[in-house]
Amino acid sequence: MFDRHHRWVDASLWQRGAADSRFSYGMCGRHPHLIRGRWDMRIAMVSEHASPLATPGTVDTGGQSVHVAELSAALSRRGHEIAVYTRREDPDVPERVRTDAGYEVVHVPAGPPRKVSKDEILPHMTDFARYLRQDWELRSPDIAHAHFWMSGIATQLAARALGTPTVQTFHALGAVKRRFQGAADTSPEDRIRTERVVAKAASRIIATSSDEAFELARMGTPRARISVVPSGVDLNLFTPDTEPSDGAKDWANQPSSRVKRIVSVGRLVPRKGFDTAIRAVAALPDVELIIAGGPATEFLVEDHEAQRLRTLADDLGVADRVHLVGHVPREYMPSLLRSADVVLCTPWYEPFGMVTLEAMACAVPVVAHAVGGILDTIVDGVTGMLVPPERPRLLVNALREILSHPSVMEGWGIAGRDRAVARYSWEQVAQETERAYSRSIPVPRGALSRSSAR
Repeated sequence: MFDRHHRWVDASLWQRGAADSRFSYGMCGRHPHLIRGRWDMRIAMVSEHASPLATPGTVDTGGQSVHVAELSAALSRRGHEIAVYTRREDPDVPERVRTDAGYEVVHVPAGPPRKVSKDEILPHMTDFARYLRQDWELRSPDIAHAHFWMSGIATQLAARALGTPTVQTFHALGAVKRRFQGAADTSPEDRIRTERVVAKAASRIIATSSDEAFELARMGTPRARISVVPSGVDLNLFTPDTEPSDGAKDWANQPSSRVKRIVSVGRLVPRKGFDTAIRAVAALPDVELIIAGGPATEFLVEDHEAQRLRTLADDLGVADRVHLVGHVPREYMPSLLRSADVVLCTPWYEPFGMVTLEAMACAVPVVAHAVGGILDTIVDGVTGMLVPPERPRLLVNALREILSHPSVMEGWGIAGRDRAVARYSWEQVAQETERAYSRSIPVPRGALSRSSAR
């Protein structure tokens, strides 16, 4: 925990009390309530750096923002009362914002009211926790669901005092990040140890993939306390519909028939492996690569990673076939994905990998590194192809093979859409999240089954 000078201090007392805190809510926590025969809960989502109102694709804003927004909307549609707590980054933003999707966003005054790198937010979690506790004392949630490890700190500090059961989703684990990034990892020094404490204190852990569940078990989390619930995809936005979105730019148009198109999407950070994609395209004539993500196109010249990738493309002689298009608005992303013959994902590691799922929902085949959550979403040889990381020749061969067989690409695309519909709708994700909540909070027998049936 932190002392009054915002220094991280020994958490042994918190650790010793963690096991007892998981069962204290029966005495002082608020119970869910039946309304019109349905089991509705008051749910506090805590997402300290990733606001559901943020624009995805910037350095610290990606899949977590989308996940929190879509899950909150889906749970709201199912009758639950949702408040999402995120750090205030703008002094002019209202403290509370009611979204069209039915949930509320609460901007927490913790730290300066401006954009701060998530690696610098840790000292402000005591203020964040203090706000949560004060707010929850006035209107107690049935359950608090923390997203990311720093949210877990604030949530545990506030919830333990009130006896509120907690669920933790890490979205990314420090041990995995450290393993792949080494000295380039800019996370706070105590992150890995703190994640173990947070995991022990939580009533339940939701992992977004089987790989993450394995990593949590390696940390010492009992498997019986882990639920695997994936992220989802908006099946109404990401569709196989071939009509371009109104306002879609030229890059969403199909290339000439002589050129195959590969699309890669993600934040412009080294771990996304766009340099691997560029090297692969250099070995494939008559193939162009579209890289989407990062700042708006006019600001790419100021982006260090964008310049590194452009320099690499120039050195390899493929600058005319590699196009960095910058940030693509979410409403136009389906058009861009559908313009691709193949969507390519080559990260060093990937906790979940929403882009692969969005491509599948658009009926576009995926070639991807066999890492992290991608191992769950892609069925190798059915919805796409998995390639071991750091095997560039295998990657080039896989792309060459799939691009030369249009009928196979079409079949994989159809299978991908079917899998996305069957497994990854946000409604299904919300139902599975409810089940995880039910294992963390005391409810009458059969109550959540009635809720799930509506």
